[in-house]
Amino acid sequence: MAEIQDFRMDKKPVWCPGCGNFGILTALRGALADSGYEPHQVMIVSGIGCHGAVTQYVNANGFHSIHGRTLPVATGIHLANHELSVLAMAGDGDGYGIGMGHFIHAMRRNMDMAHIVHNNKLYSLTTGQTSPTTDKGRPTKSTPFGVIEIPVNPLTLALSSGATYISRGFAGDPPHLRKLIADAIAHKGFALVDVLQPCVTFNHVNTNTFYKERVYKLDEDGNYDTADKMAAYERALEWGEKIPIGLFYRESRPTYEDEVVTIRDMPLVKRPVEGVDITKTMEQFL
Repeated sequence: MAEIQDFRMDKKPVWCPGCGNFGILTALRGALADSGYEPHQVMIVSGIGCHGAVTQYVNANGFHSIHGRTLPVATGIHLANHELSVLAMAGDGDGYGIGMGHFIHAMRRNMDMAHIVHNNKLYSLTTGQTSPTTDKGRPTKSTPFGVIEIPVNPLTLALSSGATYISRGFAGDPPHLRKLIADAIAHKGFALVDVLQPCVTFNHVNTNTFYKERVYKLDEDGNYDTADKMAAYERALEWGEKIPIGLFYRESRPTYEDEVVTIRDMPLVKRPVEGVDITKTMEQFL
């Protein structure tokens, strides 16, 4: 069984000192070790943004995709070989901006994969422009007089789009985040882990201290029922002096690949190709 050091690489991360990505990377490696998968059984797909370098720091299969296309690439890989554990990593600008359409459709299909979003509430790789999760009124480089739009709430969006595992973690609490990611990997279906990630360079409002003073854990509330969708909506809308983290909602539903006859019993990559003649098909394109 693989251990956490088996998922480490010698390469030193290039992120800013104090970046929340370090906490997410620590939690991710730990969660992979907890998952029981070996490095060769894991596929990590990242998008564009500071988070995108994560595929260089984890000893597993990796694919650094283009902006907003993390989920389509991860979907293709998973449909080709659903025996792999596929993780789709994205930033908030990447996943909730240009990738928004893919986000919704992957959830309603209930693709069996973990989607981990590094949510620092800005486009930080390009030096601090507003992203879909930036708070209304916040001045940024691209909105010097304040953001006009209301922010996207990824949790309520996930609830209404059919995600079957919905959680929020905090990069400043790697042990707690590790468990959430491990649970997301183990979950059969689409699992969202939205991660509150302080950006020490460009976001001077949602800092590590800001979150530490506000976050509380849903799993410490003995009355909270993770199968109650309406209760999940109420907690997902809570944002202010108190910010909940943990598992908001979980349900069991057949996955997309469970319902695709051609791959239900065997991954596409293992299907025999002897006797398959694609000459006529190829002639259409030559």
